[in-house]
Amino acid sequence: MPERRLPLSRRQVIAESLVVAGLSLGESAVYAVVRLIDMLSRAPLAEQEAKLNTSASERPWFDLVYQLLGNGFALVPVALVLVLLGRDRLLLRGLRAAPCASPLPEPPGAGAQMQLPGAQCAEQEPGRGAEAAEAHSPPGVLARLGVTRAPGRDLGRGVLLFVLMGAGTLGVYAAGRALGMTAQIQTDNLGAHWWTVPVLLFAAVKNSLLEEVLLMGYFRIRLHMLGLSPWTVIVVLAVFRGSYHLYQGAGPFVGNVAMGLVFGWCALRWERRRGDTIMPFVWAHLLLDAVGFLAPGVLHMVDAG
Repeated sequence: MPERRLPLSRRQVIAESLVVAGLSLGESAVYAVVRLIDMLSRAPLAEQEAKLNTSASERPWFDLVYQLLGNGFALVPVALVLVLLGRDRLLLRGLRAAPCASPLPEPPGAGAQMQLPGAQCAEQEPGRGAEAAEAHSPPGVLARLGVTRAPGRDLGRGVLLFVLMGAGTLGVYAAGRALGMTAQIQTDNLGAHWWTVPVLLFAAVKNSLLEEVLLMGYFRIRLHMLGLSPWTVIVVLAVFRGSYHLYQGAGPFVGNVAMGLVFGWCALRWERRRGDTIMPFVWAHLLLDAVGFLAPGVLHMVDAG
């Protein structure tokens, strides 16, 4: 999709992106920084724990409800960005149906309204513009993100990324623990209940969709709309990815920045051949979290070593 042809000004793109960030990963990044400062002010980081998937109630049934609600509501920003990306399609279809329509006036000093290049104000027959717009309609939001393009190939790529990132993550975690720059990560904090495994899998699905749809989908599209170069976008999003893991220490921050750089490089390489897709990154992230949550002994072995 020709991102820079969308009828959104630079100011609108920035404002929308900041609001989405504030409702999702940006909020997590701010809390991660504050939590890291709090932890460092108490004791050396190597002596502390970073607990994931913690219980919300001593009563199992209420704990289950809280877990489902927490993970479910955390997916609302994913629904929001899908709506926003779907709105782009409607706006672009509207411009194609009426290419002579004047853009909405901008406030003084605002960025220029982006328009379709080559738009002409020639008279059209009734209905002709709408027919042309329908014939050249931009793809739907799922097709735009490559969700349904090649599921088998995307799964295979996701597994390869999982193996690569899994080995790298363990290495960075071990190094961080040895240097005293990483807290001990505890992923098994829900207790032994019949619903523990399904809830942990739900949490892994939530994390993978929330991070990859927003980072590799929405924010990547929006930063390209601002005219940033591909590698600038990759670096910015990689640092952003690491920022909301800072409460775990320097090791996870470095590891997630590295993962963001690898994901960005792969996305840049693959899109030049077959177009955009976020699914390999969703699969890789899902597998990483599922193994980390369901097999905490892997991290315990690193700490014991």
